[in-house]
Amino acid sequence: MDKLERNLSNTRINLISDDPTLASALCSVLSPDFALTSAIREGRRWRIPSADETDVVLLDLDSLSSASNTGSVSRCFATGARDADTDTLLANLKAKGLPVVVIAGDDSRSQAQDLVEHGAHGHVRNPPVIRDLKAMLTAAAENRRVKHELERTRQRLESLTGLDQLTGSSAPMQLVYKLVRKVANLETSVLITGESGTGKELISRAIHNTGNRAHRRFVAVSCSAIPDTLIESELFGHEKGAFTGTNGAREGYFEQAGDGTLFLDEIGELKPQTQVKLLRVLQEREFTRLGSTRSIPLRARVLLATHRDLTRLVIEGHFRQDLYYRINVMNISAPELRRRSSDIPVLARYFLLKYSEQFRKPVDNIEPDALAILQRYPWPGNVRELENVIQRSIIMADGYSLQASDLPEEVRDAEVSGAPEDELLPSGSFERLLRDYKVKLAFEALQQCNGNKTLAAQSLSISRAYLHRLIRPPMAAAAEQGVTEIRNHLCA
Repeated sequence: MDKLERNLSNTRINLISDDPTLASALCSVLSPDFALTSAIREGRRWRIPSADETDVVLLDLDSLSSASNTGSVSRCFATGARDADTDTLLANLKAKGLPVVVIAGDDSRSQAQDLVEHGAHGHVRNPPVIRDLKAMLTAAAENRRVKHELERTRQRLESLTGLDQLTGSSAPMQLVYKLVRKVANLETSVLITGESGTGKELISRAIHNTGNRAHRRFVAVSCSAIPDTLIESELFGHEKGAFTGTNGAREGYFEQAGDGTLFLDEIGELKPQTQVKLLRVLQEREFTRLGSTRSIPLRARVLLATHRDLTRLVIEGHFRQDLYYRINVMNISAPELRRRSSDIPVLARYFLLKYSEQFRKPVDNIEPDALAILQRYPWPGNVRELENVIQRSIIMADGYSLQASDLPEEVRDAEVSGAPEDELLPSGSFERLLRDYKVKLAFEALQQCNGNKTLAAQSLSISRAYLHRLIRPPMAAAAEQGVTEIRNHLCA
């Protein structure tokens, strides 16, 4: 197992501080969830921990400031300088991909904020509020793990082979991977179904690239994008003079695919006449160009997809039943993004990396509250919508990190429809316990702020819309008790 995939319940913290009392004080309050070790100073230099030795570096900026080491701290993140002082330390930490959390008092706060703008994960006040420090350290370790997974995903995507094109480790995606492997080398018909934007073409490409036709052509056709009057000519080709306006013979998509794969998307949009001809081609494994009587063997493998309910279309008489049974030998359902929310961090960061480079903007991180909003949004447009949202957010971003305020308003303020989240989480699961803890913190903050939601959201460093989603009914028993306590408090 990769070291970054281990359980983060015992996150390893490496403390860099010239204050000898800080380590012992933090050890007692962070244990047992965090394993803290003190960095070793060798002369003027600190020994740089390896990426395998620690998860997060905790930097005591106040003690370094007292030793006059902060003069160029921020510059090291911006320029990557390699001087024999604190610059070298911080530049090497950044180069190794180790997240840095800064502890800073009031006098050093502006310097800490400058560090965050130039690459540090975040900062907490000195002396730290232990709850805030633990949350920051946990988020930094999780952020590093997700970045590591993103890098591996990008490397797989760059290879453009087989299942490497698909992203996600959720249970629905694991089922997709399994089915793709089973059908990759078979000549049977495969129908890929799913909502718009779920990646049906990516699944078809994965089937093609995983199978024995990987080095042949892959031709993708959207049936809904071709006018009804031209669909047969586009699919099957035509001879010169087949109809008005033809200047010469033309190969159709069936012919262009050769020995490779032909992917027909949105087949639910085909008219009955075209459905009849498609059925015959799939049954006889041959076709003819318009205006010709010569049969051409079908050598390509045909994969089909639709976002429509073909069963209903068959019942309503809009789709041929015999064609439906011909193409639905094997069905692969592309899961909706709302069913695989655990894949959103990796997908979002992949798009962040892709479009920050394309737009030439140095945005390389997503803040935890922004990521939480993305994971709670229902995504009616699925992965395609997520990609669009990340592009828009990068354009709006001013700093190095994507903030919740950079997200489109409709995403920030959307309510999750359908079944309550608590009903979707199994009792006793980590997700359920985490959800209950968030709700508990939300109601505690409301109590402390006398029911003022804006102040409560600010105290938790979350958006007001996210606070609303945490406390909205129907609630868990603990949340309902919290409401009663708040009402009693306000009426007292």
